[in-house]
Amino acid sequence: MATLDNLKRALRDQVPVTALPTKQALSEAQYQAGFGLMRQGSGWTTYTDFIIPRLSERLAALLKSRISISALEIGPGPKSVFGCLPETQRRKIKRYTAFEPNSLFATTLAESLDAAAAATSGEEPLLPSLQSPPRICQAPFTLEEDDDDDDNNKDGERYDIILFCHSMYGMRPKRPFVEKALKVLAAQPDDAAVVIFHRMGDVDLDGLVCHQTAWFPGGSVSIPNRDEELDVFSQFVAGCGMRNTVDAEGEETTLVEWRKVCRTLGRFEGPLGDRIFFAAPDVMVALTRHATALPELTARVPLAEASWTVKNRDARLHRPAAVARPTDLRHIQECVWWALQYKVGLSVVSGGHGGHCVVPNVVAIDMGAFNKVYVVRPRDGELEFGPLIVAGAGAKTEGIVSKAMEAGLTVPLGSRPSVGAGLWLQGGIGHLARLHGLACDAVVGAVMVNVVSGEILCLGRVPAEHRPAGAVFPEHEEDLLWAIKGAGTNFGVVVGVVFKAYTAPTYLVRNWVIPLRDSLGAAHRISEFDIVARELPRNHSADAYLYMDAGRFYLGVTTYESCTDASSSAKQKLKPMEAILGPESSSNTVDGIGLFETEMYMSGMHGGHGGGKTSSFKRCVFLKDIGTNKIAQALVAAVETRPTPLCYVHLLHGGGAVAGVAVDAAAFGCRRWDFACVVTGVWPRGEDGTDTARATRQWVYETIGALLPLSVGVYGADLGPDPRDLVLSTKAFGPNRPRLARLKQTFDPHNIMRYACPLPGAPMEPKLIILVTGASGAGKDYCAAIWTCVFNKFATCSTRTVSISDAVKREYAEAAGADAGRLLEDRTYKEQHRPALTAFFHERVRQRPRLPEEQFLNVVYAAVDVDVLLITGMRDQAPVATFSHLVPNSRVIEVYVTAGDEVREGRRGSGNMENGDVDMFALNHHPDYTFSNNSVGDVAAGAFAKTRLLPLVHDDLQRLGNMIRSIPDFPRQGVEFRHVLGIAQQPSGLALCMLLFERCLSHVWAGVGAVVCCEAGGFVFASAFASKVNIPLTLIRRAGKLPPPTISVFKSQSHISSSPSSTNLQETIEMERDAIPDGASVVVVDDVLATGKTLCAVLHLLNKAGVDNDKINIMVVAEFPAHRGREALSRHGFGNVGVQSLVVFGGL
Repeated sequence: MATLDNLKRALRDQVPVTALPTKQALSEAQYQAGFGLMRQGSGWTTYTDFIIPRLSERLAALLKSRISISALEIGPGPKSVFGCLPETQRRKIKRYTAFEPNSLFATTLAESLDAAAAATSGEEPLLPSLQSPPRICQAPFTLEEDDDDDDNNKDGERYDIILFCHSMYGMRPKRPFVEKALKVLAAQPDDAAVVIFHRMGDVDLDGLVCHQTAWFPGGSVSIPNRDEELDVFSQFVAGCGMRNTVDAEGEETTLVEWRKVCRTLGRFEGPLGDRIFFAAPDVMVALTRHATALPELTARVPLAEASWTVKNRDARLHRPAAVARPTDLRHIQECVWWALQYKVGLSVVSGGHGGHCVVPNVVAIDMGAFNKVYVVRPRDGELEFGPLIVAGAGAKTEGIVSKAMEAGLTVPLGSRPSVGAGLWLQGGIGHLARLHGLACDAVVGAVMVNVVSGEILCLGRVPAEHRPAGAVFPEHEEDLLWAIKGAGTNFGVVVGVVFKAYTAPTYLVRNWVIPLRDSLGAAHRISEFDIVARELPRNHSADAYLYMDAGRFYLGVTTYESCTDASSSAKQKLKPMEAILGPESSSNTVDGIGLFETEMYMSGMHGGHGGGKTSSFKRCVFLKDIGTNKIAQALVAAVETRPTPLCYVHLLHGGGAVAGVAVDAAAFGCRRWDFACVVTGVWPRGEDGTDTARATRQWVYETIGALLPLSVGVYGADLGPDPRDLVLSTKAFGPNRPRLARLKQTFDPHNIMRYACPLPGAPMEPKLIILVTGASGAGKDYCAAIWTCVFNKFATCSTRTVSISDAVKREYAEAAGADAGRLLEDRTYKEQHRPALTAFFHERVRQRPRLPEEQFLNVVYAAVDVDVLLITGMRDQAPVATFSHLVPNSRVIEVYVTAGDEVREGRRGSGNMENGDVDMFALNHHPDYTFSNNSVGDVAAGAFAKTRLLPLVHDDLQRLGNMIRSIPDFPRQGVEFRHVLGIAQQPSGLALCMLLFERCLSHVWAGVGAVVCCEAGGFVFASAFASKVNIPLTLIRRAGKLPPPTISVFKSQSHISSSPSSTNLQETIEMERDAIPDGASVVVVDDVLATGKTLCAVLHLLNKAGVDNDKINIMVVAEFPAHRGREALSRHGFGNVGVQSLVVFGGL
């Protein structure tokens, strides 16, 4: 099935010289007829599945900063695409202008937008909220200068969104037309956009920088297989009208030939082959008024030479806005600062193997200058890691292995010599993987430029001599290092990597090429190969290739035996392998460099795929038990249906050290596989960009799709922004996916690295998460059920209760042979298994320390459709401090349920109480609420929900949150500042805040003897609150601001609120010595809780003044859970101090 672009070229090639006099521009009627055909059937699917959803997303982003928008549509045709948007968005369009040169279309368009006509017919107008009649200009959008009579921009109007949906095809070159549109974009806010949809391949904008790009590779058009429709369609695609001419023999030409071309290149579908399909992939490009900002960057950063190219053939076809070629770290920082300033993405080129390393109209950073490799031997007392290899991000695998071999060392990298950092950081499967693990497992340190502020970071073990000047070890270093070991291209620009090195081995390589009689024989051989491969020792790996040649199946097998001891490197027989495969075809002993030439695809298949003869496209899934009928037959079926003779399936051996690494030890979370199955589509290089190449890529995706349900994961290193990869990316990181989504939000909040392997966006989170805790038998599940009913009945929000322990119960049941259903439903049965179940859980946590986090995120993300989520079955101390940072956009509270021993014993069953059972849940923290569940019935629990829980979802809390505006990059780059004190500047802002303190947190401040606050933010809210409740105010100020006698402590500055120029890391704060009466309880009131450094100092000061923790509570207006302030309080000994907040915010 040809693309429209290829069809267009083929049609024009068919026009004979003698027919040129009959060639003419399309009439308006011809254009109308062709346009109508393109929008029918599958052509309209492109609108419903791509154009309309993407345009709707763009408008949704605009409407976050506007209450209405103005729209300009260029070449809309007979109906505005804006008229197809959801009603809520159509109602936000207050002003509409269109340029439509086709008079037939212009008339129809005006009629469709006529509000008066719609009212007469009883229908609602397509754009029902227009404040003035739509302006339809029956004229092209030209490049003429504006003047008083120019319809292009009458009255100097500005627009929030400008849409080219059908009109870019005749505009050459395209950049001037886009620049013309950019000039009439609204100046503020920055997100006003020109949006282009284009069917004929990438849009080359000649140095304009796009803000967003999206692809729809599955688009198509379908045409009735009738001569009349084909004549209309072919002329529309070719862009010219033709009349049939008659040749010397009296035969009609041109249109007849064009019908033949359409029928030859299209794909017939329908019961009688009555429709012809053509591929019509679509692309969306969005540009803001900063699209012309590239010269600011190119003035500061060197560019690659004009002859610059990359390894990947697909990437070569893309035209980036520019290719930066930094030669020092400052150049990389300049790229990041520029991208942050203008909110655009960057791509990074290391080895150049990824098809997405170069993106059209996006700036690419070529890391080629950072290609140095160093061997670092341990100094005295530094033997923890042994020798290290430090490699720049521009170094290639062959260069690293070569340098390491000079020192008798190696690194377990991939099997291809020219790959770069993108592979190492996203896995790296080589022939030492079974012995030493993946390439990312060998990463012990890195240097990177972060994309929050452009700061240079060192992570993990970076030798002192390789730490750049000014580099810092960040606060969340452990998280970042974890993330780059498997998803590293997503979190910043990695400049260099530090690897753990191993003794360099030699390799004994053996090859078998076995002809197979048929598909059944092929499946049988795969099963036999699976059996013997399982028995190989760790220093052996076995790869297999399934392919066809001259109509016959072949199984190629290569085994690699690595050996570091010369005396044991003599050839050893692999008896099980030889018993099944027979004598080997060849063998050879090589070093790490020679190993690159032993890959069977290079010379042993189809005459060899190396030497620049072919191009390829691949995707990879992880398989276990490849010998099972389903998997073996699926592999055989894939090769049978290959679109070119050169395609094959490559199976790379896993297990061993790969599986020995804990799933959550690094971001690479797919560990339990026997083979990585690389589905490889290959075509002759001369057919790059043709339908053969397109069909081969589609075969790869279809084959991967068939294997996906049989797989245990997907290899993320090959994946990019193609929407077909988005589906695969959901299987790429195993149970680490939620954590990666959260870290992506933290470390790349502006999505600068948006063209890397796609990470899932952080799922929506409930507004309120209630953790229901307490001792066994206290009635937690019963209370949660009652509170759920109260929320559903009395609040306009959806609510659900889930048990976080259900998953562990099911796992325990499977392992212990227990009845899972009874464990979940039968309390007596559950109590009988409780000791063993608890021991099972603790062992699982010992094996996977992050299991509690995974379980928490799993239940939260499974409840994205509810507003309030109640979670029972919690086994964690201080659960709010432990988990709230994982869901920074949700408010998380703990309700601790208590009951007397007799009541609990009765609920659990006589004789089930254990000595010291209450001590299992002895609290070392302060729950947000405590509920005594000693009474019979639901009255008390219901009353508690109404007075304590329902106020937490009141609309007034959202109203308060809306008063807190956001200021990006203040007080320093990368910080999104929330102006909490701005509440006091809003009419009734302070009054609303005090009302909510009183309504929601009365249990916190009732009976206190003093309100304590620290300057400056706390003064505003604490003084208003103290006045309202008539409680004395105690001030904490910087040293020297209060009269003696005083007591004082040091306070560390927060890295968030401090300005870049601040040099004081500590300051002294103090309070008057006798300000708080002996024995009095206090409530500390502050504006925010972020890192917790200020509140820690305040609590230290109160302790010094003789106020114990159990006499202190904290109330803050806004909390930022991502900074783990509660965890910091607990770490400093203040876990038993109660903390309450009114609103929460995610991000930095």
